[in-house]
Amino acid sequence: MLGIFLGLAVLMILAYLGWSIIWVAPIAAGVVALTGGLDLLEAYKDTYMGGFVAFAKDWFPVFMLGAIFGKLMENTGMARSVAVALTKLIGTQRAILGVLVSAAVLTYGGVSLFVVVFAVYPLALSLFREANISRKLIPATVALGAFTFTMTALPGSPQIQNLIPMEYFQTSATAAPAMGIIAAIIMGGGGYFYLRWQEKKLVARGEVFTEPKEKKEIDQPEETPNFFLSLLPLLTVLLTLNLLNWDIVIALISGIVLIMLLNVTMFKKFIPSMNSGAGGSVIAIINTSAAVGFGTVVREVPGFANLTQVLMGIKGNPLISEAIAVNVLAGATGSASGGMGIALEALGSKYYEIAMNSGISPEAFHRIASLSSGGLDALPHNGAVLTLFAITGMTHKDSYKDIFVVAVLIPVISVAFVILLNTIGIL
Repeated sequence: MLGIFLGLAVLMILAYLGWSIIWVAPIAAGVVALTGGLDLLEAYKDTYMGGFVAFAKDWFPVFMLGAIFGKLMENTGMARSVAVALTKLIGTQRAILGVLVSAAVLTYGGVSLFVVVFAVYPLALSLFREANISRKLIPATVALGAFTFTMTALPGSPQIQNLIPMEYFQTSATAAPAMGIIAAIIMGGGGYFYLRWQEKKLVARGEVFTEPKEKKEIDQPEETPNFFLSLLPLLTVLLTLNLLNWDIVIALISGIVLIMLLNVTMFKKFIPSMNSGAGGSVIAIINTSAAVGFGTVVREVPGFANLTQVLMGIKGNPLISEAIAVNVLAGATGSASGGMGIALEALGSKYYEIAMNSGISPEAFHRIASLSSGGLDALPHNGAVLTLFAITGMTHKDSYKDIFVVAVLIPVISVAFVILLNTIGIL
């Protein structure tokens, strides 16, 4: 079992140093294999690659189509249209709320987190300038809308962090709706009030909006498509996935086709957008598959039985051990989907068995896995956090404390709260 922790330490330290998980995960898996008495070459070629390929086979279409959908929304101006309309509706005086809602609507509609950052940042800059709010709060505001409740909590979210548990628990994207909604209220409400409190503190100290030293504004067309038409592809993905119970692949294809039909005059942008989205999805699926391959090797070593006993031996509700496992692994990998992939690949069948033999539904295990993936994942080495700082021109020193509160601390509290409600029989 010490070998498993040593492998995790290698994975966490090297990921934190910025080394790619694509080649770090096999090294960490090798550490686990050697200390667990497995044949190194066999563990890599069969066990590790078996887990890697199985995950890629199941999920590559979703990663690819989701990325293409997001790129088309971005390059046709539809994502910007939705964001602009919502921020205008909410108003300059509520700049933080406007940016938060814009990011949340796009994410819940199926647009990838990275695309949301690019689409919302120029609007956030404009709104914060007009409201005279310090730019230090922009990263945390975008993170709250894109990296938290719409990614893991709201029932029916087409984000991958809400879809991965379906395979392990035989559930749907709307699993445990009450748990998800309560957690979303805690994350969204708690995060928003925290940011408003921070805004008042900064104003009291005389910290207001200052122009970026380097112009990092992203070129955007002045004219954008009609807001209601731009909303249709987002609604199509959500409704076909959750009301018609279509497969997520079909739901995303429906959204993609609708974008192209509504923007047929921009047909020259379709091929570059689809090429860019498909290319970007390859790195995303390989990163997560690499993490899952590590989990497959962990599951095969003798020490895994001891680790399972330790986790399952945690007193109280078994949802607690699941939350701990997913959170720790998401933090170690700096990835919500990667950490959850490792945990569920190694322990998903055990938790499903517990669900079948206890009074706790598989839906509850699904929702806790999803919620927990969005806790410690947003530590300083997280790729989305680093991208957010690169786009906004801010640094960890400027803004990470606020990201930690809204994207790590409050989500962890929300998980603990819904587990407590489940334990006492309310959920």
